[in-house]
Amino acid sequence: MVGDCPRRRGLSPIWRVSPLLLLLLLFPFARAEVVYPPVVPGLELSFQRDEGAHPAYRIEWWYVTGWLDDDGPEPLGFQVTFFRVRPGIAEANPSAFAPKQVLFGHAAVAEPRHGKLRHAERSAREGFDLAFAREGRVDVRLDDWTIRQDGAVYRTDVAGDGFRMQLELRPTQPPLLQGDRGFSRKGPGALSASYYYSQPHLAVSGLVTLEGRERRVTGEAWLDHEWSSDFFEPDASGWDWMGINLDGGGALMSFRMRDRKGGELWSAATLRDANGVIRTFGRDEVQWTPGRTWRSPRTGASYPVEWTVRVGPQTFAVAPVMDDAELDSRSSTGTIYWEGPVRLRNSGDKAPVGRGYLELTGYGGKGTGEGTGKGTVP
Repeated sequence: MVGDCPRRRGLSPIWRVSPLLLLLLLFPFARAEVVYPPVVPGLELSFQRDEGAHPAYRIEWWYVTGWLDDDGPEPLGFQVTFFRVRPGIAEANPSAFAPKQVLFGHAAVAEPRHGKLRHAERSAREGFDLAFAREGRVDVRLDDWTIRQDGAVYRTDVAGDGFRMQLELRPTQPPLLQGDRGFSRKGPGALSASYYYSQPHLAVSGLVTLEGRERRVTGEAWLDHEWSSDFFEPDASGWDWMGINLDGGGALMSFRMRDRKGGELWSAATLRDANGVIRTFGRDEVQWTPGRTWRSPRTGASYPVEWTVRVGPQTFAVAPVMDDAELDSRSSTGTIYWEGPVRLRNSGDKAPVGRGYLELTGYGGKGTGEGTGKGTVP
């Protein structure tokens, strides 16, 4: 079964992650006791070494979003995400089939001109060179999906029902360390943190195939890489996040963690201006105020798709390019969330200042509970 060609047939049923294994991954009481390394301030990140996997930590992801221009009247949006999870089960089992590391993948193409989001997902335990996340540089494979580093360039190849993306992502700026030199707090607790850096303003080129039609594209993207052992506070229910490539070469990342009543548990932001000057903002300097909502006709979840976000002395208006950007990933990570392209404007004069992606997690839906997007995986 494992010997079947993965590009044509996908992973065999015995190799894919089963619903039972997902339950083991998603509920802490099902895991054996395992010691994960803590995330602590003061670690100096090293490139390329820290661009690769950190298998001792509980959860990790490489997350790329961006805008692509082709011959159409509206840009395309895209997302490619690879997750690595150490579930803490079967670690003493010598079998190559033991799920010591598990991989998940999400991919999506947003077509604002049609209001359509195409998306797909993958999940598999690591092994047999069919699914892995290598150390030392970006090199992740999940069946026929890949993202890898070739020198300074990233290349990704992912496909789903009616689409395929074959993209080259070339850095144009140094990595942007989030928080305190890469130590990013996610809540008031000492352990609620991740190691986190971004690569804004990636120059993108390649091919996007939609319904059999191949399109050559160029554009700009944003890459996030995070890894952690204890990510969420017990009272956290989800988060709101944006990564914006600012006009003129600057970059803005901001997020807020929500408590179970929908209030703000924690917030932060990082701004790098066009001259490369970096400023970080703490919870008292960042405020997210929701505006218009969109209700999914499929899941019943309501998402605040328009926002006013204050970062220090500046206030921005965030608006989606299309409302329906909901991803239903219940067959892999067990969650639904909203992930789509947005435009950023000054709140006062409405002047455009950048474009990027917005992520909204933990808003639930019919029969889904309150999943928290990336953070749902332990």
